[in-house]
Amino acid sequence: MAKIKVTQVKSGIDRPERQKRTLVALGLRKVNKTVEVEATPQILGMVRTVHHLVKVEESK
Repeated sequence: MAKIKVTQVKSGIDRPERQKRTLVALGLRKVNKTVEVEATPQILGMVRTVHHLVKVEESK
């Protein structure tokens, strides 16, 4: 499976509860925190939910 790097670039403050929980589920708790996750359909859907708060890169 391919891996992607997801970096939080904007704060979750003043966002809907669903978006806040999605960030936590991805392992993102602070701005500029980066996590490397498998690119499964479930993860890609979560990233799509908070696409305006994160930056996504392909990992090698």
